[in-house]
Amino acid sequence: MAAAETDRDAPSALCSEFLNFSAKDTAAKWLLASNLPKEVYQHLACYVPKIYCLGPNLNPQNEDLLAQLLLQSPLEWYLCGEEPSVGLTKLEQNNQPSQLCGHVFKVGEPTYSCRECAADPTCVLCMQCFLGSVHKEHRYRMTTSGGGGFCDCGDTEAWKKGPYCQKHEPNINDSSQKDPLANLSDEMIARTYNVFSIILKYAVDMLTWDKEDELPEGLEPPVRGDTYYCMLFNDEVHTYEQVIYTLQKAVNCTQKEAVSFATTVDRDGRKSVRFGDFQFCEQAKSVIVRNTSRQTKPLRVQVMHSSVVAHQCFALKALTWLGQIIRYSDALRRILCQVGLQRGPEGENSSLVDTLMLCDSKMWKGARNVYHQLFMSSLLMDPKYKKLFAIQFAKNYERLQSDYVKDDHDREFSVTDLSVQMFTVPSLARMLITEENLMTTIIRTFMDHLRHRDLQGRFQFERYTAQQAFKFRRVQSLIGDLKYVLISRPTEWADQLREKYLEGFDAFLELLKCMQGMDPVVRQVGQHIEMEPEWEAAFTLQMKLTHIISMMQEWCASDERVLIEAYKKCLSALTHCHSGFTDGEQPITLSMCGHSVDTIRYCVSQEKVSIHLPVSRLLAGLHALLSKIEVAYRFPEQLPLSELSPPMLIEHPLRCLVLCAQVHAGMWRRNGFSLVNQIYYYHNVKCRVEMFDKDLIMLQAGASMMDPNHFLMIMLSRFELYHIFSSADCRKRYSRENANKDVVQQNNTLIEEMLHLVIMIVGERYTAGVGQVEISDEIRREIIHQLCIRPMAHSELVKALPENENKETGMERVIDNVALFKKPGVTGRGLYKLRPECAKMFNLYFHHYSRADQSKAEEAQRKIKRQNGEDSVLPPPVLPRFCPLFASLVNILQCDVLLGILGAVLQWAIEPSGGHWSESMLQRVLHLIGMGLVEEQQHLIGSAEENDTNFNFTFKISRPGEAPANTPSILALLETLQNAPHLEVHKDMIRWILKTVANIKTTRECTASAPPSDSSGHSQEETVRDKDKAERKRKAEMARLRREKIMAQMSEMQRHFINENKELFQQSLEELDPSTSSTLEHSPSSCDSSLVCVGPRRWRAGGSERRQVVTCILCQEEQEIRTDGKAMVLAAFVQRSTVMSKNRKRPPHNPDKYDPLFMHPDLSFGTHTGSCGHIMHSHCWQRYFEAVQAKEQRRQQRLRVHTSYDVENGEFLCPLCECLSNTVIPLLPLTKTSCSSEQPDLSQWLNITSQQSKALLSAHRKTKAAGAEGVDEMDGVNDCPPPDGFKLDYTPKNPYSSTIKEMLTTFGTATYKVGLKVHPNEQDPRVPIMCWGSCAYTIQSIERLLVDEEKPLFGSLPCRQDDCLSSLTRFGSACWTASSHTTVQNHFLRLIAALVPDPRVENTPCILDIDMFHLLVSLVLSHPAVFCMDSSGLSADTAQLHFLHLVTVAHIVQILLTSVPEEVQMEQESGGAEREEEEKVCMLYNTLRMHLGSGLREVSSGWHLWRCVKTGILPYLRAAALFFHYLNGAPAPPELHTLGLGEWEALCGYLCLPSNLLQLYYSNQELMQSLLHGWCSHPSVLQGLQSSVALIRFPRESNHLIELPSDYSALINQASSFTCPKSGGDKSRAPTLCLVCGAMLCSQSYCCQTELEGEDVGACTAHTFACGAGVGIFLRVRESQVLFLAGKTKGCFYAPPYLDDYGETDQGLRRGNPLHLCQERYRKIQKLWRQHSITEEIGHAQEANQTLVGIDWQHL
Repeated sequence: MAAAETDRDAPSALCSEFLNFSAKDTAAKWLLASNLPKEVYQHLACYVPKIYCLGPNLNPQNEDLLAQLLLQSPLEWYLCGEEPSVGLTKLEQNNQPSQLCGHVFKVGEPTYSCRECAADPTCVLCMQCFLGSVHKEHRYRMTTSGGGGFCDCGDTEAWKKGPYCQKHEPNINDSSQKDPLANLSDEMIARTYNVFSIILKYAVDMLTWDKEDELPEGLEPPVRGDTYYCMLFNDEVHTYEQVIYTLQKAVNCTQKEAVSFATTVDRDGRKSVRFGDFQFCEQAKSVIVRNTSRQTKPLRVQVMHSSVVAHQCFALKALTWLGQIIRYSDALRRILCQVGLQRGPEGENSSLVDTLMLCDSKMWKGARNVYHQLFMSSLLMDPKYKKLFAIQFAKNYERLQSDYVKDDHDREFSVTDLSVQMFTVPSLARMLITEENLMTTIIRTFMDHLRHRDLQGRFQFERYTAQQAFKFRRVQSLIGDLKYVLISRPTEWADQLREKYLEGFDAFLELLKCMQGMDPVVRQVGQHIEMEPEWEAAFTLQMKLTHIISMMQEWCASDERVLIEAYKKCLSALTHCHSGFTDGEQPITLSMCGHSVDTIRYCVSQEKVSIHLPVSRLLAGLHALLSKIEVAYRFPEQLPLSELSPPMLIEHPLRCLVLCAQVHAGMWRRNGFSLVNQIYYYHNVKCRVEMFDKDLIMLQAGASMMDPNHFLMIMLSRFELYHIFSSADCRKRYSRENANKDVVQQNNTLIEEMLHLVIMIVGERYTAGVGQVEISDEIRREIIHQLCIRPMAHSELVKALPENENKETGMERVIDNVALFKKPGVTGRGLYKLRPECAKMFNLYFHHYSRADQSKAEEAQRKIKRQNGEDSVLPPPVLPRFCPLFASLVNILQCDVLLGILGAVLQWAIEPSGGHWSESMLQRVLHLIGMGLVEEQQHLIGSAEENDTNFNFTFKISRPGEAPANTPSILALLETLQNAPHLEVHKDMIRWILKTVANIKTTRECTASAPPSDSSGHSQEETVRDKDKAERKRKAEMARLRREKIMAQMSEMQRHFINENKELFQQSLEELDPSTSSTLEHSPSSCDSSLVCVGPRRWRAGGSERRQVVTCILCQEEQEIRTDGKAMVLAAFVQRSTVMSKNRKRPPHNPDKYDPLFMHPDLSFGTHTGSCGHIMHSHCWQRYFEAVQAKEQRRQQRLRVHTSYDVENGEFLCPLCECLSNTVIPLLPLTKTSCSSEQPDLSQWLNITSQQSKALLSAHRKTKAAGAEGVDEMDGVNDCPPPDGFKLDYTPKNPYSSTIKEMLTTFGTATYKVGLKVHPNEQDPRVPIMCWGSCAYTIQSIERLLVDEEKPLFGSLPCRQDDCLSSLTRFGSACWTASSHTTVQNHFLRLIAALVPDPRVENTPCILDIDMFHLLVSLVLSHPAVFCMDSSGLSADTAQLHFLHLVTVAHIVQILLTSVPEEVQMEQESGGAEREEEEKVCMLYNTLRMHLGSGLREVSSGWHLWRCVKTGILPYLRAAALFFHYLNGAPAPPELHTLGLGEWEALCGYLCLPSNLLQLYYSNQELMQSLLHGWCSHPSVLQGLQSSVALIRFPRESNHLIELPSDYSALINQASSFTCPKSGGDKSRAPTLCLVCGAMLCSQSYCCQTELEGEDVGACTAHTFACGAGVGIFLRVRESQVLFLAGKTKGCFYAPPYLDDYGETDQGLRRGNPLHLCQERYRKIQKLWRQHSITEEIGHAQEANQTLVGIDWQHL
C-alpha cells in the first residue's frame, strides 16, 4: 500500500518543483561551473529517479514530456547558448546538406538494388532515391528490408554509375572538402564537446552497468526509495508459449497480459513483470527461473533497484537525443564521432565506442538497437570517422566474434552485423587488408572456432552436440564477412596489398587443408550401415566457401605475380597433403596394347575415399587461369611445371569420379542415403562449380601432361576394369560366364561411366583457359542444353545456372540470342523456347545432365528432328579449339588403348551373348568415334593453311589388328554392325559415321592431289539417302493398307449389331426427341406466337416437355422426376454472402431475434446457393453421407486434424467431382396449372385478395385467442366473412411423396441454419423466408454476374448454374408445403401489406427499405399457401402477373424517390419515340412531390427521369425474367439469347408488361393513387429522404475488388508504414490487405488476436466475419501471396495477380524482379469472388495439397 500512497503525494510536490524549474537558468549555472561533469551528474541524480520508473506501469508519454523539460532542455540551452529552437535552426541553415542519404530502413520497407550498376548486392536505395535515380530504367531487384541497413544513395563507391538521385546530386561549386567544423565558433565547439562527452559517457556507463542495486559514483539519489523491478530479459531459446505460460504462473496475470508482456520482451529485449519491494520481486524471479530451467538454460531475470532502471531508461533516451541533435549539423556529428573514438585513460581499445562494442553481448535488445542506430547515423555517415571506426572494428574483430558466438541473440541484434556497412566499401576493405591484415584475421578466427579435428588434422563434424551445431551456424557469419571483403576485385595492386593478400591466401590454404579428405567413406560390404554418418556440416561449409574460392581465384587472376605465387603455394600444399596419403599402397605395372605404365594398387571399392578435395580443385582453377592468361608460355621458368607429377594430380579427383560411377552402378547401396546425398550435391548446381567441374579440369590438366595411353590405363585400373580390357582375347569376350549377374551389371555400368568420362575429358572445352572461349559462351551453352530438355520459365533457368557472389548468373546477356520468349495467358508462366538454329550445338553427353535430363533431352531432340523431316541422328557437335596448354588432349581419341577399348565393345555388340554389353555402352562408343571424325574434319579445315595433319583418326580406325590376333578394324566392325537386326536404334548413327568417313577420305584425297570436284562423296551420300527414302515410303504404304482393312472390319461389325437390336435403337431415338423440341424457340404447344413467362397468357408445357429423366451418379439408375416418385436431389452448397453488399458497416444481427422477411436494398447479408449440378437419389445420398460421417468418427480417434470439409456442419464432397457441398436440393417437376378464360383485372383481384386477407387475419386471431383464457367478447365485431369459394378450414392434400417431403425439409433447414447462423429447427417460422431469400439473392447475383461479364441473359449460363436455379425456384414454390400453413399465410399477409397498406398489420417497413425483387419472389412463392384454399376458379397465373405489376410500380416509385437529379448537361431530344414516357414520368414525379413536399427536389427534365427509371429498373426486370423462366418453364425469346438493342422490348414482352412501364400506373390510376398515398405517408419515407445517411441508388453498381497499384513496390511501401493498431506504433510483421474493402490488417501475430465465438482468432479471420460473412480474400504484402479464407478452419494460398517481366509470380518475394499488376489475373480472382466460388476453390486446393489442411488458418 505504501507505494500507492507515495504515488498520490508525489505529483503535487513534483509539480511545484517542475513549475519553478528553468532550463535557461540551469544552463547558465552550468556555464559558470568549474566541474561541469559533476554538476550535470548531480542534476541527473536528482531528477531522473523523479521522472522515470515511479510505478509498475511505465508511462512513456508523461515521462518523455518531463524528460524533455527537465533533462534535455538545459542541455540544449547550454549547447546553443540561446533558445534551443532558434539555435538549432541556425545550425541547420548553415549546414551543407550531406550527399549521403543515410535513410535507415524500417522492417519490411522496400529496398532496390540495380543489377547493372551496384558494386555488390548489399548496395541498396530507398524508394524515394530509387524513383529519382537513373536506375529505375535498368534491370533492378526489389526486396523488403529486414530492418537496420541504410540507403547508399550518394556513396560513389557503391555504384559503378549513377551514384546520386536528383535529391542528393552535389552542387558543382561546392568545395565539400572543407572541414565542417569551420562554420562553428570556438566556444560552441567547446560547449558541444563538453556536453557530448558527459552525456555519452553517462549513457555508456549506464548501459554497460552490471550491478543491480547501486549506481555509478556521482549518481546516487539524494533520497533512496525501497522499490524494485523484477526484470525479464529476452533470449532466442525459449518460445513465446513457454514465456507466456511461465509468466501466468509467476506473477499470476491473465493470458492477455502475459501475451503483451511476452510481445514487449520480444520487441524491446526486456520488460519489468513486477514492481514492489525486494522480497516481492525476488519471489517472482525464483518461480520464473525454476519453471524455465528444465530443458534449457533458464530465462534471464534480474531484480533491479528502480533508480538503476530509471537511469538506464534515461540513458537510452539520451542516446536517441544525441542522434536527433547531430542531424542538425555535420559539425555536431563530427564532434560526437571524435568524442566517441577518443582514447580513454586505459589506452588501447578503451574509447567509449570500443566499450560499447565489447559489451554488446551483455546488453539487452532495446539498448543494442538504440546504440547501433546512433553508430549508423554518426560514425558511418562521416567519411573520415567511418575509416577510424572500421580500424577499431577490425582490431576488436576476434573478441567481437567470440562474443557473438556465445551470444543468445540473432545476428541482426549484434554489433558484428555492422561489418556489412564497412567491409563492402572497396577502399576500406583494401585498407583493412593491408593495415590490419583483416583477411588473415577473419580466416584465423574462423579456424579457431572449429576445433574438432581428426588425427590427420582434418575437420571432424561427427556427432556434433546441439551446442556445437549452434556455434557452427554462428561461425558461418565469418565467411559472410570474408565474402564482403573480397567482393570487389582490385584493379591495381600495391606491393603491400600483394604481400598481405598472399598471407591471407596462406591462411586460406590452411583452412582448405583441414577440409582436404574430410568425411572419408568406406564401402559397406555384407550388411547395411547402422548409423547414417553426419555429412551435412561438411557440405554446408563447402557451399558457404564456394563463392569465396571463386573470388580468391578472381583476385589471383587480376595480377600475374600474385597468380604465380598462389599457384606455387597451392601446389606445395597439395604435395604436403599427398605425402600423408600414399603410404601402404604397393606399386604395380600395367601393360596393354603395347604400352606399359607404373602406378599404385588402389581400389576405390575397398579403401577410404573422400569427396572433399578443395586443395586439388583450387589448383585446377589456378591451372586453367595460367593457361588463360598464357603465363605458361611467356615465363615457363617461373612455374614449377616440370616438378609436377601428373599421376599425383589426377589421383584424388579420379577416385572421386570413380566413386560416383560406382554409386551409380549400385555398388555402395549399403552405405545408406548420406552418400547418395553427397553425390547429389557434388553434381548439384550450387556446388558443382568448385567440385565436379574442377575435378574434370584437373583430370584434363593431368592427361594433357601424360602419354594418353598411360592415362587411360591408370583410369581403367581405378575403374577396376583393367582386367577386362587387358586380356589378349578381350574382344572375343572376357570370360565372365561364371560371374554372377550383379557383377556383370555393375561392370557394364562402370564401362558406360568410364566411356562417358573419356567423352567429357576430350569434349568439355567451354571453360575459359581449357578451350578458347569466353565466359558468355559457357553460359550460352548451359542455357541451350537446359532448353533442349523442354521450354523453361525464366526462374527455372536461373535455378539451373550457377550464381556468382552477386547472385547473378549472367543469363540476361545471352538469353535473347539463343531463345525466344512466349508470354503467358491467364494461368501458367512465360516460357523461353530454344531457337532452332542453336540445336546443332546439342551434345547428348553434356556433362551437367543428370541421367533423367539426358534421356528427356534425347527424346525431345529426336522428336523435333522427326517433325522437321530430318534424319533423327544426334551427332557430336563441333567444338571450339583447346588452349595450347591443353592441346594434347585430342590425342586421347587416337591412342591405341582407347581404340582397343572401342574395338572390344563393337566386337561384343556383333555377337551379343548373355547380356555382357549394353546399348548405352555402344551408343557412347559410337559417340566417341563421331567425336574423332568431327575433330579430324576441323583439323583438316584448320590445317589447310598450316599443313599440320598429325590427327589421322580415319586411318587408325580403318587399320586391322596386329599379326597374331588379326582382329578386324573398327571400320569393318561398323560395316558389319550396320546390318545387325538387333541394333535398329543405332542404325542412323552408324550410317552417319560411315558417310563422314567417306567424306573425310575424299577431302584428304582432294587435298593430296589437285582438288577435283567433290561429286563422288556427294553421290555416295545421295544413294544412301535415296535408298533410305524408298524404304520409308514402302513401309508407310503397308501401314496405311493395314489400317484401312481394320476400319472396314469394325464398321461391318457395328452394322451387324444395330440390325440385331433394332427395337432398342428405335426407342432411344424417340426418347431423345421431345427434350430437344422444348429448347426450340417456338414449341408446338404454344398457341400464342409471343413467348410470355407469366400471367394467364403464359406459355404452357405439354406433357412430353414436362417429363424429365435423370441418372443418379451413385447407382447409375435412371429415374423420372415426379411429385409422387422417389426423390432426386442435387448436391448444393449454401453460404452467407456479402458480395453484393452496399453497406459493410452494418452490424451483424442477433440471429435469435432477427426477422428476415424484408430484405433491405443494401443487401448487406444474403444467402447464396450454388451447386455442382450432380444428381443423386435421396436415399443414395443419405447412405453416402452416413458413410462419410462414420469414416469421420473413426478418423477422429486416430488423429485430430481438419479435413477440407467439416462433417459436423453437414459438409461433404460431391461423390463425383469432389466439390464442397453442405446440403442437397430436391428436384421437382413443373407444376401443372389450368387457366379459365375469365380472369379479374387488377382492382377486382386486389379486392378479392384483401377480402381473403381479412378473413385469414381474423381466423388467425381467433385461434390465437382461443388458446388464451376467456375470449374477449369484442372480437366478434371484427369477424369478416370469407369471399365465395374461399374455404378457411380447408387443408390441402400434400402432393409430394414422403422422400420428397423429407428432402424439402432437409434443404429448407440447411438454408435456415447457414443463413442465420443458428441451430437447425424445422419448425421455426423463418425457414421458408430464408429459402425464398436464398432463391432471390442467388438469382440477383447471377444476373449481376452476367452483366459484368457482358453475356446475354439466357443461353450463356453453364449447366450447373442453370440446374441450380431451376431446382432452387421450383423448390421455392413447393417449400410452403413443408411448413405450417398459418405461418406461411401470415408471412404472405405481412408481405402484401407492404404493397397494399393494411392498418391491422403492424411494423411494415417503408418502401425505401425493401428490396423489391426479394419482395416479388417472396410474394409469388408464399401465395400458394393462400391460393390452395380458393376454389372459385381464380388462376395462380393471374396472381403472379398482378404481383409483378404491383411490385414493378412500387419499384418505379422507389427509383424516383432515390434518383438524384444530376446537372443535366444536354437535354437530349428524343424524337417523339419516348415523349409519352417522359411526360408520364414527370407527372408521376410531381405527384410524389405533392405527397412529400420538401423531401424531393424539383426536376424539370423528363428525359433524365425516364433514363433513371429505365436504367434503374433493368436489373430487377432481368432478375424477374430469370425467376419466372425457371418457375414456369417458358422458353426465352431469341432476342434475350444475344446482347443487343432489343433487350428492353423483349424483356417487357416476355414479362407481359407494357414497354412504357408507367402505363401500369396510369391504367389503374385511382387504385394506384391510393396505394401511392399509403406508401408516401409512411413516416420513415420522409425521414429517409431527409437523413444524412446516403440512400441506396438504383441500379446498384456491381461491387469490385479494390483497385491495386500497378507497381508492387507501392504496396510494399504502404505496408511498411503500416503499424500494428494494438501494440503502440509497432511495425506489423505480416501486414495483410483485404481485397474486398481495402483494410490493412496485422496478421499472424499475438497482438491482434481477438475473440470470436469463444476462440482466439487472428486479425484476418476476425475481419472475414465482419466484412465477408466468413469468406475473405487477402493479399499478404510481404509474401506477395493471395490468401483465401472461409470460416475458421479453411484456407488456401492462391497465385497473386502480380507478375514480373517474365510472366511469373514471385511468392515470398525471393527473386526480387520488379512486379506489375496483371489485370486478367486480378479479374479472374474477382470473378471467383463474384461467383461465390472462393470456398469451393479452397476445398479443391486442400484436397489437392494435404499440407494446407494442417495450417491453423484461424490464427492468420
